[in-house]
Formats: sequence, C-alpha cells, structure tokens
Amino acid sequence: MSSFEKAMAHLRDLRSRFEGLLEAARLKTSPEPETADQAPAELRELSDFGPNPGNLRMFVHVPERLPPGAPLVVALHGCSQTAAEYDRGSGWSALAGRLGFVLLYPEQQPANNPKNCFSWFLPGDTARDLGEARSIRQMVEHAIATFALDRNRIFVTGLSAGGAMASTLLAAYPEVFAGGAIIAGLPSGAARSVKQAFDAMFTEQDHSPRALGDRVRSASRHRGRWPKITVWHGTADPIVRPSNSEHIVRQWIDVHGLEAEPSTTESIGGHTIRRVWNDADGEAQVEAFLVAGMAHGVPLATTQGDHRGGSAGFLTPPANSVPKTPCMLRMPSGMCAACSTPTSQSRPRSRRPDCPFPNCRTCRRRPCVMSVLIPSSRQP
Repeated sequence: MSSFEKAMAHLRDLRSRFEGLLEAARLKTSPEPETADQAPAELRELSDFGPNPGNLRMFVHVPERLPPGAPLVVALHGCSQTAAEYDRGSGWSALAGRLGFVLLYPEQQPANNPKNCFSWFLPGDTARDLGEARSIRQMVEHAIATFALDRNRIFVTGLSAGGAMASTLLAAYPEVFAGGAIIAGLPSGAARSVKQAFDAMFTEQDHSPRALGDRVRSASRHRGRWPKITVWHGTADPIVRPSNSEHIVRQWIDVHGLEAEPSTTESIGGHTIRRVWNDADGEAQVEAFLVAGMAHGVPLATTQGDHRGGSAGFLTPPANSVPKTPCMLRMPSGMCAACSTPTSQSRPRSRRPDCPFPNCRTCRRRPCVMSVLIPSSRQP
C-alpha cells in the first residue's frame, strides 16, 4: 500500500470514528416534552444580508420587548444540527427574552458540508474576509443596522464545530466581538485540512502558549483590546479531547499577556472546576469551566419548576452514564488539583485509558479532585 493509500485509509477511519461518535451523542439526547410556555421560539430567516461567500443562511430571534441599543449574541450550532435545533436544545431564545438581546444564528448548508459542520478547518472559510467567516461578519453588520444594536456588546458562542468557528471569528475579527464562549471547541488555527481537524479532535497536541497566541495575532492587524473569553468542556468528551480547552485557555492568556497560573480557582456545585485569569486591574479576561463526567455538549441548568429554556440531555450523557471511577486532574497552573503539589515535584503514574490527564503520585492515598466532584462507590 502506497503512502497516499495509507493516508486515505487513515482519514476514512477517522471520519468513520467521528460519525459514529456523533450519532451516539445524538442518540443520548432526551428532550423533555414541550408545554405551551416552553415551546421553542420561532426563528426568522433574513436572506438579503449582503455578500455571502460562505453560502450560509441567517436566522434571528428578536424578543418582543427589546430595549434600545440591545446586545447581540451570535450562536453557532454543532455538526448535524440546524439553527432551530440548536436553539431548542440550548435555550438561547428563552434567555434572550429574559435578558433582552438579539440572537443571530448562522446556519450551515449540506452543500458546504454533508454533516452540516461549519468549516473551521479550511483556510478559505476561516481567514478574515473570506468564505464562511466573512458571511458571518456580514450577518453581524446587517443585524446591528437592522435592529439598532449596541456595537460594543457583540458576543459569539458555539458548540463543537460551532465552538471552533467561534474561536476563528474571535481571532479574525477581535475588534467586532466584546467576548466569546467556546463550548467543546478547539483553539483558533488548530487545523488547515480535514485530516488535521480529526487529528486535533482525537489526538493529543503539543503547542506552546506563544505559538498558540501567535495564531490569533497573525489572523488580523488588530492590536487593541482583545475579547474576553470563557471556555466550557466536559471531562468525558469522546469527540473533542478535553485538552483542547486547555489549548484555548493558553492561547488567550498569551494574547492577553496574563500569568500562566489562574487568579482564582473554585469548585462549583460539586461537579465543575472554574478558573479565572484577571488582568493587572483585577478584571477577569479569561475563564475556564471543566465539567466532571459531561460528554460532548452544552452544560445546561434544567430543573423542574424553573425551566431555563434548554432540553435536558441536550447532547450530554444521562445521569446514570457519568463515570464513577475517580481520576486525578492535574491543572495546567503547575500544581496538582487535589494536593497542590507543584507538578515539577510530582511524578506521574500510569494514565487511565479514558482519562487524558496524568495522576499525581504524591497524593495517591487521598481522594482526587474527580472523586470530590463525582462521589465514588467507596464514599457515602
């Protein structure tokens, strides 16, 4: 078999793995029955928004009581989704109605990608003023003019391929976006081909913070204030390795010129670690949430009696599928998350095959951070 044939066979294997994992994630969803007050909002399509080199569709949701000079949130769906499906599952429209902002949903078309993934890995669609990136930028400008929105409060968020595309937009148009939320995504410039995209999703990558930051700095001529960034990822994500969230963090703390160690670290609700990096004035610029046991999807607060707008189980595993085996999470701040031993002084033990983070030998007799976040069978 020639090297070309081997490469193509490897690409087919990666594609097959991706499609299988994607289908498995969708089968795990368990949307709740809709009631009259929980019905999904109707999205309105705007077709004449200007140049559209990326051949995307534009949908919006505008609350009935929109305050003057409202913000805009650009929400990018994941693979195999539509704008309406992502809105229904994530609950963004309910949040928009409560807080008073306009939602913009770019939508991919099967003619561009058979799985409806945004082309975050193709240079012709991610470079500034090219392809899909330019189409979305044009949608933003059209929305600002049409609804008289506040140009200083434009935000972007996305899941999976949408998260990776959000990374791209934040790098290509940093002067446009005040901030971005990247969910189960990848850093800007993670890939320039389909093969590189799969490699970045499935295999461990090794990039210095400087190299990651250079990808953002080289994406535009911007040298002003950079967008604020929040990163969300689940520790049990089988589609996009959780280490990608750390690459995103390192990319943006380098761009912002922040210290490598977080300003604050806290545990939330017994299942999530939140880290924040502040600037010299004490203002948060980068934050990261790592959700224990969550697979590939959007973390949602869906509780009976207080419906937040999303569907329970939206691309996340059911509660009984959360792994019970504790594993050590070594934080990138340079110390063990459980015992605070500097990583330079602790020797890693063998890794569990399903955990991307090394264990800490120093505190092997103590419960690790994951057994605190997810009670194991040995604990009451």
